[in-house]
Amino acid sequence: MNLIDILSQAFTLPFMWRAAIVLGALALAAGLIGVFVNLRGLEFMSDGLTHAVFPGVAAGFVFAGQGGVVIGAILAAALATVVLTLLSRRRVTSDAAIAIILTTMFSVGVIIVSRSHDVTASLEQLLFGHLFTVTTTEVITTALVCAIALALVLVTLRGQVFSSFDERGAAASGYGTLGLTLILNVAIACVVVAASIAVGNLLVLAVLIVPGAISRMWSRGLGGLFAGALIFALVAAALGLLGSFTVSVGADVAVPGGAAIAVVFVAGYMLSLLLRALVRDTSRSVEA
Repeated sequence: MNLIDILSQAFTLPFMWRAAIVLGALALAAGLIGVFVNLRGLEFMSDGLTHAVFPGVAAGFVFAGQGGVVIGAILAAALATVVLTLLSRRRVTSDAAIAIILTTMFSVGVIIVSRSHDVTASLEQLLFGHLFTVTTTEVITTALVCAIALALVLVTLRGQVFSSFDERGAAASGYGTLGLTLILNVAIACVVVAASIAVGNLLVLAVLIVPGAISRMWSRGLGGLFAGALIFALVAAALGLLGSFTVSVGADVAVPGGAAIAVVFVAGYMLSLLLRALVRDTSRSVEA
């Protein structure tokens, strides 16, 4: 079976459509929210939130099966969001505290998973997701959670933009910066919860952080930042999905969809860094 036949077959299969819908929802939410993560320097905080949610994901999976993942993730995300938001306001010790929480909560999650009969399979599914076996219910849940995340940011968009560029100015203008930070962190938590269902907890950061980081390399205008992040997120997700399917079917080598997508995102970032360096060197040569 050649490459064209494999690709033409891809979307005749229901599970590929379910995976595509999940990735589309994640790309839209993560593309928009990831811009604010990058502008406000919240990458480490997002990492802490991702790992803090893991015990909830693990507990839901171990005690209630796949159906309990969302409930466990939501409960853990709610608690982690409040704690990490308050810590982020303490400039001196926030990084150390987040690092401690990150390590502790991830370790707790691994201990919880160890209660499972098949520890290896459980860990693999929670860390790397199960993109090709998502159910219709999980598709709907993911789309709903992503819609909530988008709504939270869009409703507070003016304040989020102002606070991202000038937090003191936003506070002086009457915006509640703590409230805006909490809302943004809730939106980030929603993306983490949604991505944990299919992409896996360990790979959430690639989807959430890379699009905004790449877009910021090439654009300075706000509209360009959002457009660039959304386009890259959608294209990279599609390439990762199709690449994983092609290798799995054509070469008969099982490649997890979530891991393939993370690789594409990271590869895109590395390529963007290289191109950026080449553009700068060319510009300097022309000016000289």
